[in-house]
Parts: sequence; structure tokens; C-alpha cells
Amino acid sequence: MSEAVNETTIFERIGGEAAIGAAVDRFYERVLADSTLSHFFTGVSMPRPKAHQFAFLSQSLGGPKQYNGQSMKVAHSRLATEKRHFDAVGVDLVERLHELGVPEEIAGQIAAAVTPLSAQIVNTPAQAAIA
Repeated sequence: MSEAVNETTIFERIGGEAAIGAAVDRFYERVLADSTLSHFFTGVSMPRPKAHQFAFLSQSLGGPKQYNGQSMKVAHSRLATEKRHFDAVGVDLVERLHELGVPEEIAGQIAAAVTPLSAQIVNTPAQAAIA
């Protein structure tokens, strides 16, 4: 009989629900103050996207909350999302994690888990610069 390996999830290592909740709150404060991103949330009641983000991050990081929302592709299909928007969200997320004292190594693991979603979320090519 093999021994069970007791691995700690990223969710647990960063402080569980309290840490994810704080990161989501600070993340959206930053996003709503960012002129590159705030227009995506004009007229949006924020409890719903916050709850979805909380569940998504919790599930992605090994927590107990399960994300039951639409696929990333469907959820973002009505938005004109460029790679620069996706990248700005990634920077904001990592900065919020650093503010909360999440070690660089773990913040990098979280970023690595989110980065592949670009293919599902980015749906508009960047506008070519006009000379």
C-alpha cells in the first residue's frame, strides 16, 4: 500500500478564501481605475464578475470553490478583447498578489496557470498603428 502524499495547494499556500477574496477585491479596484480596462465594466453590477473571478481562481489554484460560469471563450465573446487587455489584466493580478505578500514563485505559478487562457479570451486583433 502506498502512502498518500499530502501536498498543499497554491490556494492553501497563499491563505485560502480570505487571500483570494482580498486579491479579487484589489484586482477589480485596479481594473476599474485602469482606462485601458474600465470600459469593459461600464454598467456592470460588480458582485457577479467578482464572484465568478473568485470561483475561477479558487478552482484554478486547488481550492474548494468550483467555477460554474460560462467558458472563457463564451463569457468574453461579446467583448472586443485584444492581447494588450489580457496582458494588462495579468499585470494587475500579479501586482495585487505581490501587494498581499504572495511570494514571487507562487505569483509566477498563478500567472502561468492563467496565461494559456489568452487563446480563449483574446478575440480581436490589435489595431495597426496608423502612420
